[in-house]
Amino acid sequence: MCYSLKFDNTYINLPENFYTLLNPTPVKEPKLVKFNTELAEHLRIKFDNLEFKNIENIFSGNQMLKGAQPLAMVYAGHQFGQWVPQLGDGRAILLGELIAKDGLRKDVQLKGSGKTPFSRMGDGRAGIGPVIREYLVSEAMHNLGVPSTRALSIVLTGENIIRERELPGAVLTRVANSHIRVGTFQYFAARQDFKSLKVLTDYVINRHYPSCLSSKNRYEELLKIILDKQAYLVAKWMSVGFIHGVMNTDNTSIFGETIDYGPCAFMDNFNFSKVFSSIDHMGRYSYKNQPEIMKWNLSCLATCLLPFISKNEKESINIAQNVIATFDEIYEGYWLNNFRIKLGLRKKFKEDKNLINDLLNIMEKNDLDFTNTFKSLDNIKEKDILYDWKKDWLARMDKEKEVNQKRINPIYIPRNHIIEEIINEALNNNFSELHLFNKILSKPYTFNIDYKKYDKTPKTHQRVLQTFCGT
Repeated sequence: MCYSLKFDNTYINLPENFYTLLNPTPVKEPKLVKFNTELAEHLRIKFDNLEFKNIENIFSGNQMLKGAQPLAMVYAGHQFGQWVPQLGDGRAILLGELIAKDGLRKDVQLKGSGKTPFSRMGDGRAGIGPVIREYLVSEAMHNLGVPSTRALSIVLTGENIIRERELPGAVLTRVANSHIRVGTFQYFAARQDFKSLKVLTDYVINRHYPSCLSSKNRYEELLKIILDKQAYLVAKWMSVGFIHGVMNTDNTSIFGETIDYGPCAFMDNFNFSKVFSSIDHMGRYSYKNQPEIMKWNLSCLATCLLPFISKNEKESINIAQNVIATFDEIYEGYWLNNFRIKLGLRKKFKEDKNLINDLLNIMEKNDLDFTNTFKSLDNIKEKDILYDWKKDWLARMDKEKEVNQKRINPIYIPRNHIIEEIINEALNNNFSELHLFNKILSKPYTFNIDYKKYDKTPKTHQRVLQTFCGT
């Protein structure tokens, strides 16, 4: 049975209008598909190897652990730019918080755990496809060094759900530093419930950003820190060719982690305007728009914090605007650093931005694979379309103290077509490819000759052109 698992919950101490208390809906026949032992160890979770049935029951929601205080969080948000005054955890339930080995408090949440008051006519369940996608992609992001929520387990429910067709149901256990979103602030701000908004803001500072307490203006400092973390995050996305797909304010974590993996995808062939999400008809959340959208989301957060930044409204607006105005420069700094590392550059020169953009423009014009182009720069030959660019790159490399600095580029990413193959196999109750691909993605920078097919650009008939939210 489970032991050495001690919840230490704080969110439940907030006022009752922050959440609804409820238990997950039991499932018919839980079956463990995947369990992240490395993450479990980090969370100080230990299991008797002979009691895997307990794991299935616990992480399907059938059995409540001692100390768990399950709840569904309420929030609001802008979805594709349209205001929705009430959202919330419609198919997710927060079990509680654990103190991990790094000393940080971690939320443990079940996704696909049944209806909540925020389900908005949904069934509160999840299909095996979206659960597999989130497990693989979130763990891949973690191993790529991109801030992200993580996946602890996948449990089949033994029940089918109805989407476009009948699909096996599943529950994902998600671990996050925080499930508080920009939309959580917006929920209270839109209702002019400034008392609750103040409670939320102070809770975020005390739990996540206690360094703000020593600042002259803790609320301005909070905005600065969150802005910096989000600029860092999006720059990381851009450097690995990741497209989130639903950058709504309710999907924007105040901790600066990638959260809510719905129609997310990694690009194969590079295109600045690339969109995968089947519902993003206008390209709002395309690859190139991600920095600007994040800046917009941060502006929404800033609006919520105005009553606390200064008692003088004009002064508060001016301070917030000045903070938001720093986003472009901070983001560009992170973006340049990430791409310099991809090119083996450590010094900073003005021409670096043009050198990087020239490469990206050639990649787009010639439909080149994003990941494979960066990992193969040393193999550019005289007749290659990148040869002239390579000469400029080598000239820039000559300015480094150490020529041929190590370049850091992944070999393996969670490519769409492979994920789809794995999902199709899972529909036939075959999870061997899931386990193998997860193992490969755990070491994305290490080449293994046995994994040839996993670093290949998909053939035309293999390309996945659309992804779906999976709700």
